[in-house]
Amino acid sequence: MSATTDLSLAPASDIARAVSAGTVGARDVVAATLDRIARIDPAVNSFTERLAERATARAAELDAARARGDRLGPLAGVPFAVKNLFDVAGLPTRAGSRINRERAPATCDAALIRRLEAAGAVLVGTLGMGEYAYDFTGENIHDGNTRNPHALGHMSGGSSGGSGAAVAAGLVPLALASDTNGSIRVPAAFCGCFGLKPTYGRLSRAGSFPFVGSLDHLGPMARSSRDLALAYDAMQGPDPEDSAMASRPAEPAAPDLDRGVADLRIAVAGGYFAQGGDPEAFAAVAHVARALGARCSVVIPEAARARAAAYLITAAEGAALHLDRLRSRADDFDPAVRDRLIAGAMLPAPFVERAQRFRRWYRDAVLALFREVDVILAPSTPVRAPRSGQTTFVLDGVELPVRPNIGVFTQPISFIGLPVAAVPVWLDGGLPLGVQVIAAPWNEALCLRVAHHLEREGAVRAPVATVKDTR
Repeated sequence: MSATTDLSLAPASDIARAVSAGTVGARDVVAATLDRIARIDPAVNSFTERLAERATARAAELDAARARGDRLGPLAGVPFAVKNLFDVAGLPTRAGSRINRERAPATCDAALIRRLEAAGAVLVGTLGMGEYAYDFTGENIHDGNTRNPHALGHMSGGSSGGSGAAVAAGLVPLALASDTNGSIRVPAAFCGCFGLKPTYGRLSRAGSFPFVGSLDHLGPMARSSRDLALAYDAMQGPDPEDSAMASRPAEPAAPDLDRGVADLRIAVAGGYFAQGGDPEAFAAVAHVARALGARCSVVIPEAARARAAAYLITAAEGAALHLDRLRSRADDFDPAVRDRLIAGAMLPAPFVERAQRFRRWYRDAVLALFREVDVILAPSTPVRAPRSGQTTFVLDGVELPVRPNIGVFTQPISFIGLPVAAVPVWLDGGLPLGVQVIAAPWNEALCLRVAHHLEREGAVRAPVATVKDTR
């Protein structure tokens, strides 16, 4: 790797190796990254803030440390960006909203930013998202829509659309995102990259703006399974600042990536997860199943009811969080978000209580399946990325609204906090599709092993999108 290479297109693992060896400087990596962002992002619209001064200073520190002979971290010199619901020192945490950008600037970085930078990574900016994370499209009336790098007239997915688009466009090799009902897995599918939604309570949410406390997860997105594992490993470990965090020690996934899948019992989700989508969505799952030699199927019980319960809890908790803002600043919300939050505020409490009781039953029923299998495969989305501004699509002959129905296959999984690796599938000359690789709680390493095997065998891939240079 040389200083003249477009380093932003290299995998994070290669960048870290080169910076640690001194064959390239961290400042060269950051300069190339910032230059590519300046040239390409005007077409994609994934960044909301660029942190050139901060990133350049951090890169200089890494180069000085290497020159002194210090050992650098596993992500040395790797540029990354974060969804703008993460606290970044000196910036208001806007969470995709108009209202929040009037907040006082954050005084320190979010926990996961601190952990990535401790591993040597370099923060280069913040990324667009759906307002207050209540979105599956990547559209935002305040900052403009984030465009799909593989087809600029199509949705990037949400609510972490900026994260998925920035990775897919080759602007950064790593991005941080959040997932409440599918907000990592949907943009990973639409933009054709990898994503990891960890087990609920695995990674710290301290220093991030919440949406639904009982459903919120934070995780990484990347263009390779190895990079995903390296980022995940760097962010693990207990954090008393997040009351939902488990006390489990770090359990690194990267060392096991090459173990293969011969010893794993892998099944395809049938029933609910094999209907209600375009044929291509199920063809993507069949493609992955063939590559893994998976021949059995399981039925996740009451998945449709789980999705309905997730909707109730999301609406009620989200509305409670924003009630004061709804009363005082209703006109400053995206109307589509505002109206759903108001509807959530009017839900009868017994409905929500019943959804929570069902949630406990459903978790036990799904965990029972993992006594028979190690990994379950399911579609990430029912369709490829719709066109920007598209409001309806047809599923199983029924015309449905796009926004609430993109997450039909992701919501029943995050509802009980299971770990999922999202893998990108390219079946033909069209846009990518996504497949969820699902495991029992705390088994992220299994999800990542399967993702890595699929990538190594060529069954899944995350190519950099070709986006016209705006200069």
